Amino acid sequence: MADALVYRAEGSAVLNGTDLYGFTVTEWHLPATYPPFAALLFVPTTWLPPDALKVAFVVANVALLAALVRLSCRLASLPARLPALCAATALALWLEPVFQTVLFGQINLAVACLILWDLTRPPGAPGKGIALGIAAGVKLTPAVFIAYLLLTRRHREAAVAASAFAGTVLLGALALPVASVDFWTRRLYETERVGKVWIVDNQSLQGLVARALGEPSPGLAWALPAVAVACCGLWLARRMPDDRRGVLVTALTALLISPISWSHHWVWCVPLIAVLYAEGRLRLAAVVTVLFTARTLWLIPHQGDLDLQLPWWQQVLASPYPLLGLALLGWTARREPVGPLRVRALPRRRRLSRSPAARPRP
Repeated sequence: MADALVYRAEGSAVLNGTDLYGFTVTEWHLPATYPPFAALLFVPTTWLPPDALKVAFVVANVALLAALVRLSCRLASLPARLPALCAATALALWLEPVFQTVLFGQINLAVACLILWDLTRPPGAPGKGIALGIAAGVKLTPAVFIAYLLLTRRHREAAVAASAFAGTVLLGALALPVASVDFWTRRLYETERVGKVWIVDNQSLQGLVARALGEPSPGLAWALPAVAVACCGLWLARRMPDDRRGVLVTALTALLISPISWSHHWVWCVPLIAVLYAEGRLRLAAVVTVLFTARTLWLIPHQGDLDLQLPWWQQVLASPYPLLGLALLGWTARREPVGPLRVRALPRRRRLSRSPAARPRP
């Protein structure tokens, strides 16, 4: 529960007026890495002793997983009956990103729920975009979804999300002016504060390239492919027929191009599996499920700098998630025809008529 303890330390720094980005906690010497707005949200974590906080995080993350499963069903237009929902939630706990999120006391499930709840709301719903903007204010990478809204010509929703994000920045600046200047002018660009980019924990495109080249700082060898993936991924998301696929393509793109995407950031595997299942691609859904439960990245030698000395046949085991993300983007691009913009939001469900004339004949 190391991350939960970092959040508690951030909340304490806010209450005590100490340097938000000057401390480290736990035996791994972990610092604060989120914007000041997130630290304000972590203040309630100081109300509980550490052991009680850990229990609360476990319970909350299991509840959030159930919510994510429910939202994934809504995205995939699947029925969400209670017995199936409970069974799917129990099974989803075995997915490595979900398990690691619970183990570390992370907030990935909360962020994913905010985004997915907002994007699956009906078009024109009041305040649609606010939750997405708040999610971006906590972890920044969700801002890619604002670009997705712009590209799919939902300018009003994009403006609401951008305004909400700007509001989080302003609130952080008003409450923590010194920490805000420190973060936005300095800490944001210190990737090494988050962690080593080349370790197997990092399942982003940069981690894949660093391990493949044996180079701790791949530089342009990562930056240029990342720009290409960002452009191609967002272009492909724009061409999707509806949000069911567009949201997932955007999520995969964000996970790939982020400098660091820890394995537990890939909780988007839950809606991915749901959509594949709903589309009848059962074999592919099974393959994706096995890949996210196999934990191959933890089976290879990864202590010290061994991550940079992997033989070629271990590279696949070390980078399963970015390789899957690239493969899925390529597969989607190949099977989706290039044509005029066809993106639309998920339609409202229609109630079936109960009139005798509408009933099917025996």
